[in-house]
Amino acid sequence: MSIKSDKWIIDQSENHQLISPFEPTQIRELNGEKIVSYGVSSYGYDVRCANEFKIFTNTHSAIVDPKEFDPNSFIDVTADECIIPPNSFALARTVEYFRIPRSVLTLCLGKSTYARCGIIVNVTPLEPEWEGHVTLEFSNTTNLPAKIYANEGVAQMIFFESDQVCETSYKDRGGKYQGQTGVTLPKT
Repeated sequence: MSIKSDKWIIDQSENHQLISPFEPTQIRELNGEKIVSYGVSSYGYDVRCANEFKIFTNTHSAIVDPKEFDPNSFIDVTADECIIPPNSFALARTVEYFRIPRSVLTLCLGKSTYARCGIIVNVTPLEPEWEGHVTLEFSNTTNLPAKIYANEGVAQMIFFESDQVCETSYKDRGGKYQGQTGVTLPKT
């Protein structure tokens, strides 16, 4: 198994729709303002967060249960910035849509810019032949409100290609998150 380079990421995105929309360079500035970077890096791709957020709230005193998740546990926010309450979390999705090849496993890792502020992005695998927008989970580990910026870099995707194609892919087994397009809550 080997990690894939910027050359592979560019080729797969431009010729096989691995990532869409796709930015073949590292963007660090927009309209003269510094931003948290996104786009291709040496051995990965920094994704952006869309402006759709689900912020955890305990207003309805719901129990957090992954088998019977209550959507009332979140409030929906559409904005250029998301404020996560202290010691809480929010869900968002990537701007980018992914189509993972059958021989590739992709890992989503948080960017250090956010981690250094106490904002942690959950490590998430994108399995072979999975496709969709990635739902991102942000945990605010601080006792202060924390800010996430839409349309700026929030996590990095790292691509690993196996020397052997898997027998059963995510698509083959009818994975429950296949083709997701919005911020997707837990499913059973």
